[in-house]
Amino acid sequence: MTIASIDIGTNTILLLIAEVQDGVITRSLHDQQVIARLGKGVDAERMINRETFLRAEGFLRQYKETCDSFGVERIYAVGTSALRDARNRDEFTEYIKMQTGIAVEILSGEEEALWTYRGGISEFSGRAEQYSVVDIGGGSTEIIIGDTNKIIATTSIDLGSVRITERILKDSPPQIPSLIEAHELIASHMPAMTKHIASTFAIGVAGTLTTLAALHQHLPYYIPERVSGFSLRYDDICAIFGMLKDKSLSQIQAFPQISPGRADIILAGIMILMGYMESSELEQITVSDRGLRYGIVLREA
Repeated sequence: MTIASIDIGTNTILLLIAEVQDGVITRSLHDQQVIARLGKGVDAERMINRETFLRAEGFLRQYKETCDSFGVERIYAVGTSALRDARNRDEFTEYIKMQTGIAVEILSGEEEALWTYRGGISEFSGRAEQYSVVDIGGGSTEIIIGDTNKIIATTSIDLGSVRITERILKDSPPQIPSLIEAHELIASHMPAMTKHIASTFAIGVAGTLTTLAALHQHLPYYIPERVSGFSLRYDDICAIFGMLKDKSLSQIQAFPQISPGRADIILAGIMILMGYMESSELEQITVSDRGLRYGIVLREA
């Protein structure tokens, strides 16, 4: 059976088309992402504006055409933090259903964490007895600890790279007081459960982690097999942050490893990751380019 999952996040909309058999993914046929910035202004206004409705509709129409070309039998679309927070989320999902035929399920923070975890650990089977997964999104950050059979602890933090950028890191480059404020806010939101992460196989998913892996390796373009499974050391992450924090937006955009739609929020994402690793006392973290979209396919398979 051919299944598609669409992850409608605060910053990106991701599409995975996969073949499944007997409850497992046998082959990934197509993997794509676009920067849609669905959550633009949601932190302050709790509303998705009309321009964003139309932008998301356009991307989802394209995804529907791609699914049709691959002969997809079922499409499962899920929304996360921005849609959870928006007061007009029902209007948005009804509009998307009417215009594209795609039904959007809005996940709770706990559901998002669970299926992000399942997707994140799926390529590291047998590597450890316990795993941890962190998913730094645009509007929220999910932290999950578990083993191959069950989730042991999970939390969803209401901080993400778009949210922190819009709230604090508004200048380019940001001023030192803003960096201090962001660091203190992130540290104050780290849960007690992070103290148990150092003893796990630590995995990080989503764009901040994959961008850092590409930057550290000086990749000329995105190479999935060089990114997924790559281990990032805390010291290397700090070095990249130190290199980027004094640069303007146009200078950051000049890096080929940083997509144009991520350039303005990459510093906030790195700061969340640094705060997470400091709280967890992690010396390194393994990058996965899987995550929620893989988890949703596994759920439906």
